[in-house]
Amino acid sequence: MSLRELPKISALERPDGYEWDPSPDLLEKWSAGPIAAEADDPSTISIYEQIGGGIWSEGFTGKRMAGALRSIGPKPVTVKINSVGGDVFEGLTIYNLLAEHPAKVTVKVMGIAASAASFIAMAGDEIVMGLGSMLMIHNAQAGIIDNRHGLRLVADYLETVDGAMTDIYEARSGLARKAIVKMMDDETYLSAREAVDKRFADMISSDPVPPASSARADRSARASLDILLARQGVPRAERRRLLRDATGTPGAAVPATPCAGIDMAAAARLLATLKS
Repeated sequence: MSLRELPKISALERPDGYEWDPSPDLLEKWSAGPIAAEADDPSTISIYEQIGGGIWSEGFTGKRMAGALRSIGPKPVTVKINSVGGDVFEGLTIYNLLAEHPAKVTVKVMGIAASAASFIAMAGDEIVMGLGSMLMIHNAQAGIIDNRHGLRLVADYLETVDGAMTDIYEARSGLARKAIVKMMDDETYLSAREAVDKRFADMISSDPVPPASSARADRSARASLDILLARQGVPRAERRRLLRDATGTPGAAVPATPCAGIDMAAAARLLATLKS
């Protein structure tokens, strides 16, 4: 199916006080998922981060996608995804940029394409699921600090976003709209085979998964700590401060020895304090 048949999503205004934070369960599935090495091919774009801002980096943004596509030019492009999703506004921008690309777009799901990353994946002319990979779709969700009037407006807004995402999934898969709404309500995880069977993807790749790097092992340890803090109900800003104190400055050079940059004893004391 050609992405030219897919709907474009109009730009939406971000509500005041909006913040997206993935659930601990989703973060855990992502951090434990298959590893994907960066590609040497200059026409390949790798999305291996949260969409938009994350704890440890600014995440993958529409600005980065626009720059990558400008660099590649009007040529076929491959987009590799292993992302928990993230900011719906950045996701809509990335989706539209890929939808407008003049040449063929091949999307390869290397680990998981969840939430915003799942509808970004739908922009592919060809969507390939890697061995053991997953696709997750659900309703839009947001953390909001506002009064009751603002919260009512945001609820209506999220319903509009859900409708736009449903349009994308419906056009790509051909499934009945009611069935897709049910899947989104249920927060549905699809295996590679299920994604192909339901026509969210075209085929399953038999390519082997590359081994983990020491950098990824370090990031996985940091992600595990973040998940534990999130399960304790610690807000994102406070988690960032606590993790920075326990593990060092986000974005600093990763040591050669996996997890050597993380003071696990300090992290354990931090978690023990939270649980007491």
